[in-house]
Amino acid sequence: MCGIAGIVSISNRQAIDFETLKNMTGQIVHRGPDDEGYLLWDIPRKRVMSYCGKDSSAEVKEHMHECSGAGTAQLGFGFRRLPTVELHESGHQPMYDEKLELAIIFNGEIYNHMQLRAELQSMDYRFFSHSDTEVIIKAYHAWGDECVHKFIGMWAFSIWDPRRQRLFMSRDRYGVKPFYYCRVGDMLYWGSEMKQLLQSPIKRDLNTAMIWRSMKVNSLLVYDDETYWQEIHVLKPGHIMIVEQGNIHIKEYYHLDIRHFEKSALSFDEAKERYHDLFLKSLKLQLRSDVPVAASLSGGMDSGAIVCSASRMLPYQLRTFSVYYDDDPVYDERPYIEIIAAHTGVQTNYISPGADDAMAWWQKAIWLNDLPVASGFVSQYALMKKTRQEGIKVLLSGQGSDEISGGYRHATYRYFADLLRQFKLHSFGREIGHFLSKNPVKAMGDFGKIMMSTMMPESTLYDLESRYYRFEPFHRDFVNEAGDEAGGKLLRRIGNIPASRLANFLYNMMHTTSLQTLLHFEDRMSMGHSVESRVPFLDHDLVEFVFSLPASYKIRPPYRKILHRKALKECVPSEISSRKDKGIFGSPFYNNWFKGPLKSFVEDILYSAEFRRRGIWNLPDIHKRWRGYLQGNSRDAEMLFNVISLELWFRVFGDTK
Repeated sequence: MCGIAGIVSISNRQAIDFETLKNMTGQIVHRGPDDEGYLLWDIPRKRVMSYCGKDSSAEVKEHMHECSGAGTAQLGFGFRRLPTVELHESGHQPMYDEKLELAIIFNGEIYNHMQLRAELQSMDYRFFSHSDTEVIIKAYHAWGDECVHKFIGMWAFSIWDPRRQRLFMSRDRYGVKPFYYCRVGDMLYWGSEMKQLLQSPIKRDLNTAMIWRSMKVNSLLVYDDETYWQEIHVLKPGHIMIVEQGNIHIKEYYHLDIRHFEKSALSFDEAKERYHDLFLKSLKLQLRSDVPVAASLSGGMDSGAIVCSASRMLPYQLRTFSVYYDDDPVYDERPYIEIIAAHTGVQTNYISPGADDAMAWWQKAIWLNDLPVASGFVSQYALMKKTRQEGIKVLLSGQGSDEISGGYRHATYRYFADLLRQFKLHSFGREIGHFLSKNPVKAMGDFGKIMMSTMMPESTLYDLESRYYRFEPFHRDFVNEAGDEAGGKLLRRIGNIPASRLANFLYNMMHTTSLQTLLHFEDRMSMGHSVESRVPFLDHDLVEFVFSLPASYKIRPPYRKILHRKALKECVPSEISSRKDKGIFGSPFYNNWFKGPLKSFVEDILYSAEFRRRGIWNLPDIHKRWRGYLQGNSRDAEMLFNVISLELWFRVFGDTK
């Protein structure tokens, strides 16, 4: 697990700036504190130059020198390493295979690399290391661009093929690992994090449409190929990028196939067994590591199933890491965590951050993310900080389970919408009572959302949320500029596929909305503390299987993720599998800290001259909403948090123009 950086002359003629490459690589030391490397290629002269860095190990420095003054090169790779597989220096990157004449930089893990190695060895390929990086090189040589279909894992890599003068780059199916790029004239720059590309000579014009969109719908902090800067783009999940013959080509190699959605003919019991087997297969693969593996643990079904299953597979005692808050019992899962610990014998590790920690970490978390953070940042930051302090480099996470199996309350709205649209009125009448709250006001709100989901396509629902769910914090000129930049429709990427309402919702969560933002936070917070996070529920075989199942296998009021619960029921204690009151992931910002220990911190920002001079805020409305919040109206708390977080983002990244 590592960080990558690269520069190439698209025409293969112009020399790159090695200092820029070093600066880009230096921005991501946190992603790989254990080693540093560079590879420079003089394309016309067919000359390769490999260098280590000042942070390289003594073993690496025995075989190569640091670069004191780079010669002419038209392509450069930079790398920071956090070794978790193949700890020996033979896993050093950039890696160059002299026999095949292929060079690579790779961030991620190929979990099935041992099986692929055996297959390639049967094809007479010989290996000089035990790393999955070398497996990628051989796979590309053997199968060309189609090699990406062979991989199970998470990745962002670049391969230089000098014989064809071709640069081949790829990102994993669901975007677990990041990849950003920008173009300035003849030069293409790319890396693991946006901040690296700010070292290039790009214009730093802001993408106001992206800023507006992410403020109004929190799950759209990552959207399509856009970022907060107009000239920095995302290589989208399931895509490859090729630089060849003076051109850049981007194409999709993977997308969920909607033709198979909800078409499975398996019985519920058969599906349950299949889900169980696919989950354990994924988990077993992701436990492969040359360093100890640990797990994050809440009191819920997702992390609980991972911990209970992994603890039986590992030859050592599994360690778990959990966050709780002394000042808010809503975010204290310790009673359920202790049930899991007693069931498995794992070694628990707890951390309880406070308001002072949140204030101290907020701007650092924004720098790590390159973006404003959500209120749950303090939990992730604390968890990863504690994990690294305890010497752990690999952490298992339950991320992705809700997106594939319908874990969110909004999924249930779509489930009931499908019953109405299919005229299954008897089922609707029988099940709706299990879902609606006994609180009449809340029940009316839920019923209204069901009816909206019945009558309106997914794109319209998101459009309405962006316009009316939260107050408008920006002044009119900023909003108009955002609309102009987006060509009028700010949420054009929300898809309306020919499938059920529930399938539409989950499909968009996978490809466009929730998951991409959550994976962004997962990667930045973990790698920001030099920890590799692995997500077993996002194995593509498991994901595709769940999407093939009927809606009734996913939601059965009052329960969501019903197949997930039943399939993994034997893995976890009954107190966990039967829970209906799973706590939310977050922090006490809204309920406690903003009104108490952080009140002065917030007001120093909201009433500052710098905030006023920003020139984008609807100051009268923001100040009115803040006063209302202090008087007990919590409806605007989330947007007020977003305002503070975005203002801090401006201050962290300084003059973006």
